[in-house]
Amino acid sequence: MTTTSAPPIPGRQAARTYHLISADSHVNEPPDVWTDRMPTALRDRAPRLEHFEEGDGWVFEGVRDPLPIGLSACAGQEPELRRAWVRFEDIRPGGWDPAARIEEIDRAGVDAEVLYPSPRLSMAISSTTDPALHMALVQGYNDWLAEYVEHDLTRFRALPVLPNRGHQQALDEIDRVGSRASTGGFLIGAFPGGTLMPQAEDDAVFARLAERDLPLHVHVALSVAAPVVGAASNSLPAGTGSHRYAGAAEPLTQMIVTGVFDRIPALRMVFAEVDCGWVPYFKEQIDDGYLRYRFRYDIQKFPSDYVRQHAYFTYVTDGYGNATCLLQCLRNPVAVAQDAANERGGLTVDDQCGAHAIHDDRFAPVRVRHYVTDTGHVQPIDR
Repeated sequence: MTTTSAPPIPGRQAARTYHLISADSHVNEPPDVWTDRMPTALRDRAPRLEHFEEGDGWVFEGVRDPLPIGLSACAGQEPELRRAWVRFEDIRPGGWDPAARIEEIDRAGVDAEVLYPSPRLSMAISSTTDPALHMALVQGYNDWLAEYVEHDLTRFRALPVLPNRGHQQALDEIDRVGSRASTGGFLIGAFPGGTLMPQAEDDAVFARLAERDLPLHVHVALSVAAPVVGAASNSLPAGTGSHRYAGAAEPLTQMIVTGVFDRIPALRMVFAEVDCGWVPYFKEQIDDGYLRYRFRYDIQKFPSDYVRQHAYFTYVTDGYGNATCLLQCLRNPVAVAQDAANERGGLTVDDQCGAHAIHDDRFAPVRVRHYVTDTGHVQPIDR
């Protein structure tokens, strides 16, 4: 296995050697995330974790149902214990306590993690329509996550949430937290103007991210709809991960054909937990469509070139993707997606042809030649 050590940075922890970095792990937010991190005028509208007969759930303004925490906190649990409704005091403490998390990832053999919010909580923030409340939720969460990550910057990197209720709000938040040592990129639930497809006005935000060398992250898919629990909240069908790629293809296509990457060539995007076996087919088809109808598009390269140069993908369980993308070295960057805390919870890793999506000089590039399957067996990949 080949690894690269990060250079020491003045004022930060000593350099360490990385063998396995999870590019998609999740926290489990504690009840006090917004208790002391909201403006006084909005504090009575802050989300709260409440006790119900079935278990504990988050209550958000504008979200119909309480959001149970269990399926965002069941990594490593026996299958019969992977249920939606649990008590907060019964979940693993590493979801909200960074010291405990280091012990947990040490046992799992993970050297460092890039941290996303729990999915339903992230959707609830993204769907909040009141601009002032939305911004307060974003900033409160981002400040809590930074405090968590700053416990050990050699082990964690934060993905603060990018506001989606106005371009100036997004620019202001990039300026507020983008230079923090804890920040490794920004997560979007929608584009900065609240849309699911890029708009011309988004370019200023994309350019600011590119100037700071901060990737833009999409976790599974974009959505401005409030999360819905419903009667089947404990259901986890076998097909859960079978169509995760669907949420990445359309936004990526629109970023390409509208010329975003031509106008902002330093912008990078990470599509997390979408797997990668579909990417070679996608590249073939988007190039074929371009060749047939290229008179409609004003772009400078083949679409597949933009995918190769600007898009990164993380996967959880994708043996086909390993075979096609890794062993044939089709040069689409893919990265470790541990999905720690969530119900998928397995590990797979690679660093396609040495490319790295989620770490800058604060996390050294890692060339990994092993991956860990979701059964826990380390398997070598010789290239």
